Amino acid sequence: MPEGHSVHRIARQFRLHFVGQPVAATSPQGRFAAGAAEIDGRILLDARAVGKQLFLEFENDTYLRVHLGMYGAWDFAGDITVDATVASAGGRMGQTNQRGTVVGRFEDSLASIGAPRRLRMAESERLGEAIEGFPPAPIGQVRVRLLTHNAVADLRGPTACDVLHPEDVAAVLAKLGPDPMVDDRSAGEERFVATVATKSTPIGLLLMDQSVVSGIGNVYRAELLFRARIEPHTPGKALAEPHVRDLWRDWDTLLHIGVETGQMMTMDGLTGDAYEAALASRDDRHWVYHREGKPCRVCSTPIRREFAAGRKLYWCPSCQA
Repeated sequence: MPEGHSVHRIARQFRLHFVGQPVAATSPQGRFAAGAAEIDGRILLDARAVGKQLFLEFENDTYLRVHLGMYGAWDFAGDITVDATVASAGGRMGQTNQRGTVVGRFEDSLASIGAPRRLRMAESERLGEAIEGFPPAPIGQVRVRLLTHNAVADLRGPTACDVLHPEDVAAVLAKLGPDPMVDDRSAGEERFVATVATKSTPIGLLLMDQSVVSGIGNVYRAELLFRARIEPHTPGKALAEPHVRDLWRDWDTLLHIGVETGQMMTMDGLTGDAYEAALASRDDRHWVYHREGKPCRVCSTPIRREFAAGRKLYWCPSCQA
């Protein structure tokens, strides 16, 4: 499932290339025909991510809310910007299995490598082959297509895709915990600390609870707890307040790194070849995630994996004792 950094990056693509323009909305697969008709032809006013949810604000107090869930993805095509770190058209940018040459902090545009092209954004981001003509024909089961004169976004497989009005959006937001990229940082920190202090639930579950804090998924959960050397089964209310504050601040740091690089980069102090290797491969990017049975990078104890609320939890039983 895409974590918070991916959804913030998707929102940024919409702000760069769709906001301020009238958008033609259709549902090529037909399942969202009525919803698409409600926003068809309206100007997109804003694009905002909160945790794992995306809100596209259109004229006349109308919003498109999307939660990608486990299988959803956005495909962008046309004159769109690539703001991550891969030059090759076959490269992947995102959480896993990135290939290609690292060229620096940003690419200017897909035009720099032969526009128009296609960019997939979800748990990972993939530059596709050059497309012929614009707009390209929809591929697969496209729930909704959003089209401007020079850019198109196709949505497939979301868990939620709804047309909402302001009161509905307010109700959804009221159920979400703070997001460091949306909320005032101090206010968000205080809210997070206060909530955790009341919970007997293990911190390893609280970090995945979107009503406690927005945007954290399986990868960031494991890495945050290891970086803080916190045993994941510790009840929230048993944690010292400074440790809870440190978790929030580290999440703030890692989220901003993820948005900037397109990677869940959770290891510190990497430079040169080590940094490029980490950008290119998850195996070189994380402390404990997906490393069950391998020696801890700090103490050499085998990393443990278990299931918590149906999701895989990775941790070091020595460093996080």
